[in-house]
Amino acid sequence: MKPQDQFAPRILAWELTRRCNLNCIHCRAFASQSSPEGELSLEEYKALLDNVASFSKPIIILTGGEPLLRPDVYEIAASGTSLGLTMAVSTNGTLITDAAAKKLYAAGVRRCSISLDGSNAQVHDDFRRQPGAFAASIQGIKILQANGIGVQVNTSLTQRNRFDLDHIFKLVKSLGVAAWHLFMLVPTGRGSELADRELITTEGYEAILNYLYEKNRDEDFEIKPTCAPQYYRILRQRAQAEGIEVTPEKFGINARTRGCLAGMGFGFVSYQGDVFPCGYYPIKAGNVREQSFRDIWENSPLFLKLRNFKLYQGSCGHCRFIGVCGGCRARALAVTGNDLAQEPYCAYTEQMIHQELC
Repeated sequence: MKPQDQFAPRILAWELTRRCNLNCIHCRAFASQSSPEGELSLEEYKALLDNVASFSKPIIILTGGEPLLRPDVYEIAASGTSLGLTMAVSTNGTLITDAAAKKLYAAGVRRCSISLDGSNAQVHDDFRRQPGAFAASIQGIKILQANGIGVQVNTSLTQRNRFDLDHIFKLVKSLGVAAWHLFMLVPTGRGSELADRELITTEGYEAILNYLYEKNRDEDFEIKPTCAPQYYRILRQRAQAEGIEVTPEKFGINARTRGCLAGMGFGFVSYQGDVFPCGYYPIKAGNVREQSFRDIWENSPLFLKLRNFKLYQGSCGHCRFIGVCGGCRARALAVTGNDLAQEPYCAYTEQMIHQELC
């Protein structure tokens, strides 16, 4: 397999705008209600779609800010659909109306993600700093489903909602959504302001990821930890101990993917055309106004570095799970200043690795 095939883009997130109608505490983009300057135009997005489709068929996630604040979001989605790309939209859900859902469906969108960071308005609206956000998001989920669009619920985990987790799970299940993705906080953007008081401890994350393993094992809908590469170590450790084969039939998407995909199967394009390994990783690989996305993806020194596991340091550098985990490179950068350092919130220590090797 050629390197360009092995590391073909699988999921690309495009930040259509940084404008947003909410002011969430953990926003990686410092999104606000102000209209930013320098957004890629509709024609630039169409050219970008053409370039991506010329060498790959990834899922394109149209995100923000709030992507529905761009009136041409429907035309961008339709253009991607016409090229055979799978187009999805990541929205906070508060602007979903029946008319908007019908336009998304007509543009070929069959999956939207909506964030729920609490099982009730008290917790969720506190995250979003907007009274009524919870009710609006729940309504948005139901409108999308009624119009034939599957919904993925995203939940960001911090100290303020970690003990609400089981209640969130029950709510998500009752809503009949297609998937539940849980994000370990990466302290970037406004999220960096939460680091001292909101980040869950290493031991706390380990307990949560073990809880999610049991839900993934026992439930019949998609549960996927994100920005939590340690989960893919835990999945294999627990499954091996329990004598369970890690197969898509048993563990769904988690049996087919790996932990950190930044710069390997995942890429992020900012509203100004800057290309990053992911949205939490503030080192630029290039800009699509200056060179093609394909050239950036295949030849960027940053992406090539991330694809070379021999460069990884600390416990990540000699961990037997590096192929399925890799540690969160954005979190390593945010916490240590070194994107090749070991994952700062992994409980699988060098001592444990040494004991296994002996």
